[in-house]
Amino acid sequence: MKFNKGAIALVGTLSLFATACGSDATTTDTTVAAVETTLAEVVETTIAAAADTTVAATGETTVAATATETTVAGAAAPAAGGKAGFILPDSKSSVRWETADRPMIEAACKAAGIECDIKNAEGDAATMATLADAMINSGVKVLALVNLDSPSAAAIHEKAAAQGVKLIDYDRLTLGGKADVYVSFDNVAVGKAQGEGLIKCLGDKKPANVIQLSGSPTDNNATLFKQGQDEAIKAAVDAGDIVVTASEAVPGWDNVEGGKIFEQLLTKSGGKTDGVLAANDGLSLAAQTILEKNGLKVPATGQDASVDGLASVLKGTQCMTVYKPVIEEAKGAVGAAAQLLAGEAVTANATINNETADIPY
Repeated sequence: MKFNKGAIALVGTLSLFATACGSDATTTDTTVAAVETTLAEVVETTIAAAADTTVAATGETTVAATATETTVAGAAAPAAGGKAGFILPDSKSSVRWETADRPMIEAACKAAGIECDIKNAEGDAATMATLADAMINSGVKVLALVNLDSPSAAAIHEKAAAQGVKLIDYDRLTLGGKADVYVSFDNVAVGKAQGEGLIKCLGDKKPANVIQLSGSPTDNNATLFKQGQDEAIKAAVDAGDIVVTASEAVPGWDNVEGGKIFEQLLTKSGGKTDGVLAANDGLSLAAQTILEKNGLKVPATGQDASVDGLASVLKGTQCMTVYKPVIEEAKGAVGAAAQLLAGEAVTANATINNETADIPY
């Protein structure tokens, strides 16, 4: 078994972007504009590189894109052939799905010689089921889903498996499902990075009142993010240094709804807070809008290292974001699809229980 050292360096670190809440207003606009341009160039370069990657050229495939130090290179993928379907969850909860995952999956499929059909359910479980049916009828032999909730995805799994279609849980684990492999990051570690980041951003403020704004209650990842956050701040909470004054999950990762919920939580917290433990950049930005409306400027956490999230870090309205190398996750999923299409066992560096079985992770 060989290890892809480049992947280890990239996947093995959850990069923490942090800055003090105050910033030089005279340079912020220029810096933000520069970051937006640079990020756009980086994304384009990364996508182009994916089509000519050493991983594809050597037939090595990252199967489990976890945030650990042990990303394992899988078995050689077939040179060409086979059809796989990928269904993304939406385009509103996070910009990553259409701006990063889609083009990177497309590039990885091209490099692997696999025909890939990529669709987006736009936040609707019925639409996802319809898309899955259409893909199965069109002859896909592997179906990868980013589920909207476990029950609806498990129903798709049941139907697909009955027709001999292999299944990949992409990014989110389907509890009670029939996935053959799960490709994702270490989501508890993501939450820990957020909690640890907020502690650093709060500095010497003790006790600090914090509002926790979590992701969708139907997304297992959101549960894991919160678990990591809670573990990271537990000692500070037990010592009375941090007080979580309000905590709530946001259905469907809906940013508009997240803003409404945060406003209610802020009211519940007496109209003030010292920090916001938000699960991703979208919810953080929603909270920042409400904070600004109330004349408040406090550190908030984020995730996905989106252009808007990083711009907020530079402006000082968001204190950190968690960067995840989506390129590795996309290559991992496509690599797993290639192995499944070839009738090979998927090589992974861990297993995870989805409440049905222990599956490669």
